[in-house]
Amino acid sequence: MAVKKVELESQLVLGIREIGPYKKIKELLGKLYPYAVSRGIKVTGPPIFICHEMGEDARKADEQGNADIQVCIPVKESMEIDSEGMDLGLAFYQLRGGKFAKTVHKGPYENCEASYDELFEWIKDKGYKITGPIREVYMNDPNEVKPEKIKTEIYVPIEEGKEDKVLWREEE
Repeated sequence: MAVKKVELESQLVLGIREIGPYKKIKELLGKLYPYAVSRGIKVTGPPIFICHEMGEDARKADEQGNADIQVCIPVKESMEIDSEGMDLGLAFYQLRGGKFAKTVHKGPYENCEASYDELFEWIKDKGYKITGPIREVYMNDPNEVKPEKIKTEIYVPIEEGKEDKVLWREEE
């Protein structure tokens, strides 16, 4: 598994954000896709999970059911959100671009800790600081592939300069 620095463009997404355990990600994606398809919204990429907690904070938030869960799907263009979309809490917005450290995790989601450890070690070794929430991009559907074939791209926004703590401002 290799880590590299990449540049991402900002992208328009349709997203939803709620509080709960991480297993709720699947449920939220299950709200996004039917809405997009039923409105003829052109999806332009795989689903993305924005992780607002890190390390031990993430584990605690998941166990306590109060994780900040944001999922979105890249789309070609925005449109007015109707009353059903508003009731679901959907919104169109831009995910910021910039410099990211990237790695690819292959295998079940619950086994991604080693991928994260390697990614964070690379960031530290290269002298970068983390500047925002982590993104997981789900490259295939776990309902369609065997667990060992699941592919997740992990992106961490970075910039030059060592810091002892993580600093960032929320995107929205």
